[in-house]
This record gives sequence, C-alpha cells and structure tokens, in this order.
Amino acid sequence: MLVPVGWHVIGTTRSARRKDAIAAQGVTPLQWSGDELDDNLAEALGRATHLLTSVSPGDDGDPVLNAMAGALAQARHLHWAGYLSTIGVYGDRCGDWVDEETAPDGTSARAKARIKAEAAWQELAAAAGWPLHVFRLAGIYGPGRGPFEKLRRGTAQSIIKPGQVFSRIHADDIGRVLLASINADRPSTVYNVCDDAPAPPQDVIGHAARLLGMEPPPPVRFEDADLSPMARSFYADSKRVHNDRIKRDLGVELLYPDYQSGLAAILRDEGG
Repeated sequence: MLVPVGWHVIGTTRSARRKDAIAAQGVTPLQWSGDELDDNLAEALGRATHLLTSVSPGDDGDPVLNAMAGALAQARHLHWAGYLSTIGVYGDRCGDWVDEETAPDGTSARAKARIKAEAAWQELAAAAGWPLHVFRLAGIYGPGRGPFEKLRRGTAQSIIKPGQVFSRIHADDIGRVLLASINADRPSTVYNVCDDAPAPPQDVIGHAARLLGMEPPPPVRFEDADLSPMARSFYADSKRVHNDRIKRDLGVELLYPDYQSGLAAILRDEGG
C-alpha cells in the first residue's frame, strides 16, 4: 500500500531466500539475524520516520527490543511506530465480548509474553517521546492463508467445541488499518483489528466447502480432533472482539466485514 504511493520501505527478514521475494514487492530487503543491531540496520533505523514490528516475543522477551532498545530510545525522528500484537492477550472470555478497555489477562505462556512485550514497547515509546500504536490482531486469513487449501488437500476438520467462537481479519484489512493509523496522526493507543462477525470455526469450514462445491468435512469433537499442540492451544480461548475503535477513530471501512465476503474474494481472485 505504501510503495505504490512513493514510500521507500525497508523490510527485514531472517531468511536469505526471501530477499528476492521482498524486493519483487518494491521493498528494500535487509537480512537480520534477530540477535543484534548490525550496521546496515542501524543506518536504516537512523533515518526511518515510521517503524512497524511484527516479530513475536520469545522465551527471552522481544527480540527487537533486546537488540535495538538503545537505538530506539534515541530515535527522536520517528513520527509513528506500530506493534503487531494479538487478541490472545485478552485470554478466555467464554464467548463474551471484549474491547480495548478490557484488561489483558491471558494466562497462556504466549499471551503472557505478548502482554509483557506490549508493556515494554509502550514504556520505551513513552520515554523516547514517539507515538506507539498497538494493533491486536485477530486470526489472519487471506490468499494462501485460509481454509481452501486444507479442504482441497482433504486435511480440513470440522471441529466442534460447544461455545467456541473466534474473531478473524482479512490480511488486506490489516493493511487498511495500518495505513489509516499512519495517516490519522493520532496519539498512542491500542486497536483491536478484527472483522464484524466472530463465528464458530466449523461455520467457516462449512461455508468454504460450499464455495468450493464440496461436502463439508464430517464433524469431529474437539477432544478427538487431530491437532498440533499449538493449534489445540488456540481452542483454550473463546471470545468475541469489538472493532469500534478502528471505525470511529481511524475511519476504517472494512473491505471484508465478515468471513463470507472475505472467502468469496479469495476464491474470486483465484479464478474460482
């Protein structure tokens, strides 16, 4: 969204194999080990006006802060900074609604690490004097990232866990929210980034199957589902997430306010 309108965008990657793919999008690639601030990255950071980090915290905390906190503390030239977090910080709400005023109280190790990382970024930004916007993302889907390929491979499952509900967001709408935040020039705040229609996971799988002209996979109890430990852990949290702030404060109009419209667009773009 930024490159076509004349921005110079620099993106980091830990993989040398991805540098060509990044460059093909008009982005200047920098390979970063994830461990320390090298000269190339220090030079880029020294002239950046906007910073977006999507790096997940690890056992030792946030890798970006571990490597760059000193340089970021001196980055008085930053006009805007964004941190991509997750709605997982809210923990399990038994299907109830949350908004940005809801206190984060996730109990999983991942949620606790995110809560700690959010606080560390907010503390650094406040001390350095540049605005930080925390974007708590719902489950991301989009081209190449959704239920269609699983259905085509025959690996999709219609998992039934009574009361389970997830919020989602199309990747293109994440971009729209970020661009709106950059253009809005608002003070530091937190935004939930999700669509208007939280739904049970089996409803999404069933709808995607119908779009493909397939029979939905047979229902399977959550207890019997073939899930990785990571995938299973996501089912520990059930909540519905309000997105009023991105609409009210940023004027965002979602391209895909529900999974039905988002899935239809993905299939249409595929030529289906």
